[in-house]
Amino acid sequence: MNVRQLSVFIENKAGRVSEVSDTLGKAEVNIRGFSVSDTADYGIVRLIVDEPEKGAAALRDAGFTVKESEVLCVELTDVPGGLASVLKEVADAGVNIEYVYSLISTYVVINVADVDRARSLLKDKPIRLVEQEDMASV
Repeated sequence: MNVRQLSVFIENKAGRVSEVSDTLGKAEVNIRGFSVSDTADYGIVRLIVDEPEKGAAALRDAGFTVKESEVLCVELTDVPGGLASVLKEVADAGVNIEYVYSLISTYVVINVADVDRARSLLKDKPIRLVEQEDMASV
């Protein structure tokens, strides 16, 4: 199973990121990692949470637009060059990386155009893919 990412679309104004995290907190959904990007008018908060279905429902109920998608999550070796070695394997496999962000510990999310293909190409590599269930036990 792949890891589910929640992408929340927000207006680029003060307090909106706080509202996203507050909504998840009130729903007792634990954030395991996040990334925020913005333009002049809007932002995207990307989140990995312990209970993605519950989190998405809470955010939608609060009026947020939420997109759910599958992403790869890998555990890095905690040594210099750990990230570089994983990204090189992905690049050498011919998979385009759209963005990367880190989570708790040494987990990172890698969004790719074809998650299933990337998972298949990486299964025999010295890379530990992280599953959604791992998010609840960290």
